[in-house]
Amino acid sequence: MANGHIKVTREDWINAAQAALVRDGVDTVKVLALASKLEVSRSSFYWYFKSRDDLLLALLDQWEERNTQSIVRQCALEAGCIGEAASNFFRCFIDPALFDRGLDFAVRAWARQNADVRPRIDAADQTRLQALEAMFARHGCDAIEADWRARMIYFMQLGYHALEVQETMEVRMGRLPGYLEGFTGRVPSQDVIAIFTEFAKRHLTYNEPE
Repeated sequence: MANGHIKVTREDWINAAQAALVRDGVDTVKVLALASKLEVSRSSFYWYFKSRDDLLLALLDQWEERNTQSIVRQCALEAGCIGEAASNFFRCFIDPALFDRGLDFAVRAWARQNADVRPRIDAADQTRLQALEAMFARHGCDAIEADWRARMIYFMQLGYHALEVQETMEVRMGRLPGYLEGFTGRVPSQDVIAIFTEFAKRHLTYNEPE
């Protein structure tokens, strides 16, 4: 970041705007407030953006790259079986470097206020579902099965986080074999379970019940 004497970057502005969006909603993404947060003059904003609307478009572009394209890449990874492929998708929701859940929900909340943002949400969801359909198709599902399995696993995952479900590591990992079998129609191997569980232990913070 910067103090009053150091020029901030375009990325600094976008990151500050994203933080405001996630924390308090799109109405708080204001140039003057962001300039104060970054400790720079308001005029420096215009080195990088034509207007606040230009910044908001950049925010949406970053959201799509951070979240949607990450899901697309994870679904496209080579996998030896459908259980491993589904686990690659689930990694997005465990490793914050792959998917920002707060940002995703903040953009969806923004779309409820602004109808112009809704097409971006719809396009992103469609892109994510197409990536999942292709993943299931590569592992033997016909078009109809790939369609409903993609929707089942995707909508469940988004709903899981929307409900802010709190579980211990032991409880959630205990359900993993059943989840994978339910979503894929195949009993997952012990190797798939072990590899994913180890990944989860490294990346996921669980809320212990009080």
